[in-house]
Amino acid sequence: MTALAHPRSGIGRVFEHRFMQYRRSYRASIFSSFLTPVLFLAAMGVGLGSYVDGSTSPALAGLSYLAFLAPGLLAATCMQSAAFEAAFPIMSGLVWSRTFHAMHATPIDGRDIVLGNFAWIGARMVLVATVFTVIIVLFGAAASPLIVLAIPAAALTGLAFAAPIMAFAATQRTPNKFNAVFRFGITPLFLFSGTFYPVDSLPAAIQPLAWVTPLYHGVALTRALSLGTVGGAPGLALIHLAVLLAFIAVGLWFAYRTVGKTLLRG
Repeated sequence: MTALAHPRSGIGRVFEHRFMQYRRSYRASIFSSFLTPVLFLAAMGVGLGSYVDGSTSPALAGLSYLAFLAPGLLAATCMQSAAFEAAFPIMSGLVWSRTFHAMHATPIDGRDIVLGNFAWIGARMVLVATVFTVIIVLFGAAASPLIVLAIPAAALTGLAFAAPIMAFAATQRTPNKFNAVFRFGITPLFLFSGTFYPVDSLPAAIQPLAWVTPLYHGVALTRALSLGTVGGAPGLALIHLAVLLAFIAVGLWFAYRTVGKTLLRG
């Protein structure tokens, strides 16, 4: 058996595998990854936003609803895309096609498989966030050139979901429980983590639930960068960043364990 050129070169091989898969199926993701958010931005930000702006809501502090919504939708889109990428493809590689078992029979180990998939999801989120950020700028919804930094912030938001969902996906033999994850996890977060309206508008008893979710911190960070207000509270921005990184670190640790056990179990 030929050794890999570098102890972690297996990560690149796994990344290449996911890239080759995407080249064959990217057309199917165009609508969900790009067109759906654009329609949301046009319908909610421009259509509904005209009514919200006309009401002069004090919750927006003088912002147009489009400028408020766009960065939140950017982070939420990365959450949804990353959650899908970390769910079905991971279970497929471990259960349906058993591609990851074939990789594991080579010098590629479980950590390479986890990090290679994670790196691919990160690359996909950067692509999604970049395209969506360009659209935000074209819509005139960017209030600061710092929106460029919202791209990695949104990608990190997606990765904060991808890591724990990857760990969970490795424990599943059927996709049945994914329905519960998306229906009772991803969708409520999309609605109640500050994407469409300030979290302060929620009942006081529910607000702490939003604060402990990665999407709230991702939305708050991308919005602060898009609006150029991050300099007014740099400490808060660092807290948002730290929470996202913590979710990633803990999720990856569990992913190492669950993917490794599944590969060894065969």
